[in-house]
Amino acid sequence: MDKAGLRKNAKEIRCGLDVESLSRAICAQIARMPEFNRAENVLLFHPTGQELNLLSLCECDKNFYLPRVEGEKLLVCPYNCDVKLEKSGFNILEPCSKPVSPEIIDFATIPCLMADKQHFRLGYGGGFYDRFIPSLHKDCLKIAVVADELLIDRLPVEKFDLPVDYVVTEKGIV
Repeated sequence: MDKAGLRKNAKEIRCGLDVESLSRAICAQIARMPEFNRAENVLLFHPTGQELNLLSLCECDKNFYLPRVEGEKLLVCPYNCDVKLEKSGFNILEPCSKPVSPEIIDFATIPCLMADKQHFRLGYGGGFYDRFIPSLHKDCLKIAVVADELLIDRLPVEKFDLPVDYVVTEKGIV
């Protein structure tokens, strides 16, 4: 199946999932990761629609950041309960805080529709994260989060697709 077909299939599968329960389970998996516990600066994403919600991790004693789209780029912006959020052109809540260098991030969560066991992810097709990942510090741990039903053996990969370090599901870490 091509990427467009996989995206359509993933969205259909997600509609039948208990996203709230899956989000809690995946947050618990992340909270047990030694890399997360050592991290000081953590990039999350604000969920939209049927996306997993990792914002409960903000209860941990860390500095949290959310991405904001500017043109073709993702900016890294501080996030806490006092930061004003506005809807983007993609209908995603984004922080209005002043951007910082992505190099300060030491643990990054990367959204996806689907992922594979080789740590490649299927995004929404805009390429934002594939362009963004190289701007992170080389030691930053990058994880994709996905329901176990959306973890497959192998995705079609193109030359610009970049793998993450781990894929985290409610059942474990691949």
